[in-house]
Amino acid sequence: MKKYLHLFAKVIFLFCNGIIACTSSSQTEIQYSTIMYTPDKHSFAKPEEAVVKHLDLELLVNFEDKTLCGTATWTIENHQSEYIWFDTKDLFIQEVKVDDKIVNFQLHEPLPFLGSALQIPIQPYSKTVQISYCTSPQAEALQWLTPAQTYGKRYPFLFTQSQAILARSWIPCQDSPGIRVTYEAVVRVPCGLLALMSAENPQTVSDDGVYHFRMMQPIPSYLFALAVGNITFKPISSRCGVYAEPEMIEKCFEEFSETEKMIKIAETLYGTYRWGRYDILLMPPSFPFGGMENPRLTFATPTILTGDRSLVALIAHELAHSWSGNLVTNATWNDFWINEGFTVYFEMRIMEKVAGKDYADMLALIGYYTLLQELEELNYNEDTKLKLNLEGRNPDDAVNAIAYDKGYFFLRTIEEAIGREAWDNFMQDYFNHYAFQAVDTETFLSYLEKKIWSRFPEAKKRVQPEKWVYEIGLPENCPKIYSQYYREAEEAARAFAEGEIPIHQLQIGKWYYQQWVHFLNQLPSDISLERFAELDAHFRLSESPNTEILFCWFLKSIQAGYKNVYARLQNFLTTVGRRKFVLPLYAEMLKKKELQNLASEIYHKARPYYHYVTMYSVDKLFEQYHIKVASKY
Repeated sequence: MKKYLHLFAKVIFLFCNGIIACTSSSQTEIQYSTIMYTPDKHSFAKPEEAVVKHLDLELLVNFEDKTLCGTATWTIENHQSEYIWFDTKDLFIQEVKVDDKIVNFQLHEPLPFLGSALQIPIQPYSKTVQISYCTSPQAEALQWLTPAQTYGKRYPFLFTQSQAILARSWIPCQDSPGIRVTYEAVVRVPCGLLALMSAENPQTVSDDGVYHFRMMQPIPSYLFALAVGNITFKPISSRCGVYAEPEMIEKCFEEFSETEKMIKIAETLYGTYRWGRYDILLMPPSFPFGGMENPRLTFATPTILTGDRSLVALIAHELAHSWSGNLVTNATWNDFWINEGFTVYFEMRIMEKVAGKDYADMLALIGYYTLLQELEELNYNEDTKLKLNLEGRNPDDAVNAIAYDKGYFFLRTIEEAIGREAWDNFMQDYFNHYAFQAVDTETFLSYLEKKIWSRFPEAKKRVQPEKWVYEIGLPENCPKIYSQYYREAEEAARAFAEGEIPIHQLQIGKWYYQQWVHFLNQLPSDISLERFAELDAHFRLSESPNTEILFCWFLKSIQAGYKNVYARLQNFLTTVGRRKFVLPLYAEMLKKKELQNLASEIYHKARPYYHYVTMYSVDKLFEQYHIKVASKY
């Protein structure tokens, strides 16, 4: 507590002495409109009573104490309520002012994964609520990296990951995807470091370590983002560029050099890009996701850097979120497919323009096989519906292939039923009609009825939309996709497994990485270790620069008991924090009793390196096997 008070006093001193200038919300024109809010069980906010509209944020970044301290000043709209409610998690609330007057507040007892409700009394005429606070050193959204954990090894690094409900651990907010706000921020960091947010960003380091930000399009709280480090910038076009540590900037530039081309393709499909700039920040290896679609600044994992641009479909995915997710947002996390199903569909359309229909269909087939595997692992339970019921559960529990790939195939089914031209016209209308709004599943279905099914009643009978949305599993009318690329991989796997041709005669030198992944997945489970060693020696799979191939190779090797990869596997798990790779590898190791000790040893070393999002998932996995892990942090 004394540390927090000391830090808070230091912040107030800095603010009051003008070192950090306050950006006034009076400079911002805020247009209020009547909004119907979908009830959100993952937020304490009551927006139908009193809701936030704009944020003025002031923060001091303290690497030594691993805290953010400052004030969050909210412009509010009161619908004649006596209180306004905020979401917080492990925040130290020092003081609250309403219209510049100190008020008493109540911080309620914390609930599992939701945190604590912050209840603040207001008057009918109240316009602003100012909350002075510090974060916990263990704030779940924040990852503080030592210099040794960065590429340059000289400076620390901080990044946030707010999705799904972690924004409340670094900003007291109404942390629901259905509530959108504009924001301005002033952030002070150690001199020599660059600060970036999901907003209008600087491109050079400030002399005094003070940075000013504006996000004038309203966004939900899960898109609040901050990164601080030894970061430099290189432009790709007049509206897009890359940020990275200096040691990685050229590699990033080469990998992402076709981003402007993707933006133009996306615009030809579904309308003008509405966020001004589209920049990419290369994250440290511990970043838990492939990418995060923070508006104006996509956070991207370094695991997509291959040197041949073979994994840039991830950028197409994050770019597509600028329409599906950022522009039109799922109203609650029960409607997560509204974000991700649309985005995967849009991603496939972009990649079809970039690399051709055969390539896009190959990507879609990867999603299809992933979806089938997910359905089996979930045992076709309630979570295999598109419309979820996550009450009493962490929304992160629903991040799986159902929202992404079942959602995609639902939309593709509609497209094939009514024709691409009609579907594209609908999509453009949808994005325009609901721009900067939140949509739940029922609202989408109603809009679909009005715009599509009223014109194509027979198509509705064939599609059966309610079955896709509200029933478990995968409907029988799911589109069937053919890929010649995949057929080649399947035939090669069969020929190799049956010993028909020597390994050096396999015609697979110019394969796409997706073919490699499919080839490995098609190998029979009883293939000998000698054949594994032969594959590894000839194609150097354990040294692949492509993390998708490497991940698949590790997974198959664990299943087969190919011990030659274990040293490289350990290195991978202790240097990569992307949950998509980390979680399945631990899961596969834990299935084998003889590998459980090795899995525990590796995780003990790697766990402090992972972001909370990855740590939370892996901890739950180990708990299923009744294996103790370290304390929470």
